[in-house]
Amino acid sequence: MSYWDKEKECMPREQLRELQLRRLKETVYRVYAFVPAYKAKMDQAGIRPEDIKCLEDLEKLPFTTKQDLRDNYPFGLFTLPMSEVVRIHSSSGTTGKPTVVGYSRKDLDTWSELMARALTSAGATRYSVIQNAYGYGLFTGGLGVHYGAEKIGASVIPSSGGNTKRQIMLMQDFGTTELTCTPSYVLFMYEIMQEMGIEPADLKLRAGIFGAEPWSENMRRDIENKLKIKAFDIYGLTEIIGPGVAIECGCRQGLHIAEDHFIAEIIDPQSGKVLDDGSTGEMVITTISKEALPLIRYRTRDLTAIDRNICDCGRTHARMKKVLGRSDDMVIIRGVNVFPSMVESVLLNIPGVEPHYLLIVERRGTLDQLEIQVEVSEKLFSDEVRKLEELGALIGKEMESALGINAKIRLVEPKSIQRSEGKAKRVIDRRNI
Repeated sequence: MSYWDKEKECMPREQLRELQLRRLKETVYRVYAFVPAYKAKMDQAGIRPEDIKCLEDLEKLPFTTKQDLRDNYPFGLFTLPMSEVVRIHSSSGTTGKPTVVGYSRKDLDTWSELMARALTSAGATRYSVIQNAYGYGLFTGGLGVHYGAEKIGASVIPSSGGNTKRQIMLMQDFGTTELTCTPSYVLFMYEIMQEMGIEPADLKLRAGIFGAEPWSENMRRDIENKLKIKAFDIYGLTEIIGPGVAIECGCRQGLHIAEDHFIAEIIDPQSGKVLDDGSTGEMVITTISKEALPLIRYRTRDLTAIDRNICDCGRTHARMKKVLGRSDDMVIIRGVNVFPSMVESVLLNIPGVEPHYLLIVERRGTLDQLEIQVEVSEKLFSDEVRKLEELGALIGKEMESALGINAKIRLVEPKSIQRSEGKAKRVIDRRNI
């Protein structure tokens, strides 16, 4: 079994909890002393730093949300002066002010360590050639993976996103062994490979580390069958640190959370109540080692569950299940919660269907209507109408069984649904709600 830092990754749970508590206390004192917004929140809740005496006391602290970062834009939640902030990243800000994050020199070292741990967990070594097709720039994906890959001594190809034919040429010419990008983008790459007459056997690719968007087990199988690689899920958020918060090991029985740096909770998204291990709910993360921008109980909006049993790989850190979806990406249709990953899982079980789809939600009168646009293979699309009708009826039946609601199924021609080099857009909600 490969480890980057076995001592930390296999730390006994009792010792890990002691480390978490010590770092939690230090973090709470830090934000209370240096961030007026946190002091005001804690004062309002009647909580002072000295009230945190055990890990269970974390529940007493107020949540932090993305809106808090926007309200304190750009640097209001930083605990360091700008003279000690050596890196700034941010979200795109497409729905308002971007969320801005800062890093001290120590934060960057921590991030590099976490990504080195993550890449090693997925089997990368100093002999790897890692093609990093996450976007560079203000997005954390590209640079996060980059510094982690260099940390383990791998050869890094900083290809960033886009220019897919060139990406494939680089994979061929440079002997890429690991690819990092979004799962939807690697499937788009495969389509272009087919157009170019390139087969997986023509490449040295052996593994992919895919994240930045939820993806199902069925999509994993589809990627692995097409590319003939082992696909690993990685998890992270810009606000927390970037990629490297959690990753799968070779057992792929959940993503190991770096608990020496983050405390994870699962809450009911509506009530905010902490749920028991194994329950599905919203992931809440507290950073306990960050200097420039520590966050207390940050509501990620990602829906998952946590397993704290020791993994077969020997790592003791808790594992999170693959993200089901986001509570703010979920659409409620006639009282039923629908996530894109649920639709994806159904579609990838049906032969002749491509892993590209779009959910369109409209309100007609007082009734919500769901249309699912589904790409079909070239062979099926050019087939007789009766066979397409039969396929549409089958998809509709399977969707009703899985989702509990009727959906209009619209079969569309291959490559008609817009591709993305970053996060795939899966839902268009046209309701005015």
